[in-house]
Amino acid sequence: MMDCKISFIGCGNMGFALMNAVSGVIKPENIFVTDTDSKKTQNAFISLGVKVLNLNTEAVEKGNYIFLAVKPQALEQVLVEIAPVLRRYSAEGAYPVLVSMAAGWSIDRIQSVISGELKKNSSIPHESPPQAPVIKVPVVRMMPNTPALIGKGMIALCPSKEVTQKKIDELEELLTGAGIVDVIDEHLMNAVTGLSGSGPAYVFLFIEALADGAVRAGLPRDKALLYAAQTVIGSASMVQETGRHPGELKDMVTSPGGTTIAGIAALEDGSFRGTVMKAVEAAWIRAKELG
Repeated sequence: MMDCKISFIGCGNMGFALMNAVSGVIKPENIFVTDTDSKKTQNAFISLGVKVLNLNTEAVEKGNYIFLAVKPQALEQVLVEIAPVLRRYSAEGAYPVLVSMAAGWSIDRIQSVISGELKKNSSIPHESPPQAPVIKVPVVRMMPNTPALIGKGMIALCPSKEVTQKKIDELEELLTGAGIVDVIDEHLMNAVTGLSGSGPAYVFLFIEALADGAVRAGLPRDKALLYAAQTVIGSASMVQETGRHPGELKDMVTSPGGTTIAGIAALEDGSFRGTVMKAVEAAWIRAKELG
């Protein structure tokens, strides 16, 4: 078991998924959670044995890593709430590491809000004057996705320069139970949000559409869903395990004048690839807007 303490501010699907992952490498009594919804924290307590706290400030005081598992629209309010505790750490010369999952929120913006330098259009009061120096709290931006719920997630990490390599390595070890962990540059985070962050929804929609097509062709619904899901799982595994380009693998299935090329032609009639690209781009643009 790793010797550190982790707090989760927010216990939605993603917060719970990561909490479940780290519970495999940290004792439950060293995991703390807060949420405005007491039913969610109670579920975390019953399922994982973690400790439930009442205040976000208390969560910051308890943890070495503070996972901010809240929506982008709620992050500013949470940061303002916990900022006084972090400023006190500044005077002591030590900080916990903040791990933010909020789409679009840059490291600079998170550090500025903590320092009291809120945007002019912010409606949230702050206690420090706008000219206060930026407090360089160690921040890691993270973009996980929902397959982390079953340990099959894709988790992108982007640390600020204040985060030591030891902390990055420790965080990667903590998250391995949630899926593949990859460290990237911050300018790529919005693109990751559009792809792997939002991508599971696109894949679920595709699986549903495959199954609907099979039902239309006469396959029972339960069989259609089984075949569709396994087809996606197997195909994705082939891309990862063979290292071959998806176009090459597609050609392996596509015989001249056969059924597959007929289906591909129908997809292209509907601008299938272009539409998927536009979906990723739309999510990428929205992530930038949220920031």
